[in-house]
Amino acid sequence: MVPEAEVQDVLAELQRLRARVPLLSGALAASTDGLVLAHDTPGVEAEGVAALTAAALGVAIRMAQATGRGGFRELLVRGETGYIATYAAGSSAVLTLLTEDRINVGRLHLEGRRAGARIGELVDTALERAAQPAPPARTPEQRPAQPGPLPHRT
Repeated sequence: MVPEAEVQDVLAELQRLRARVPLLSGALAASTDGLVLAHDTPGVEAEGVAALTAAALGVAIRMAQATGRGGFRELLVRGETGYIATYAAGSSAVLTLLTEDRINVGRLHLEGRRAGARIGELVDTALERAAQPAPPARTPEQRPAQPGPLPHRT
């Protein structure tokens, strides 16, 4: 999973995004398999939205492949009172945004794509670091000698 420091960076990005786009009512970053990484979704169950996002993502990926449209980039759903937009965020995460109906969809896409790219960089970098093997522990013979106390001068 993603280390806590990067989760806090992702949450900060979600909060900055909500500040830049006033008609956003929620923002959620999740793994592609539906686990919440970070969210700013007042009044919405983040775990449920993340799970539904993963299900919709699976269908969107298959649809793009079946029609020869390439890899997944984004998904937009319009309901009676607003939009749900999902953007690719690196290789293993997605960004889902909840908006009011009055939002400028062009601005939503502009900001959502940018934030998705930044979140993707954070998550992918953290996962790459976590996948790197830890350096082997040094045995007592390999550890550098600890310096003794400094001589006292008079």
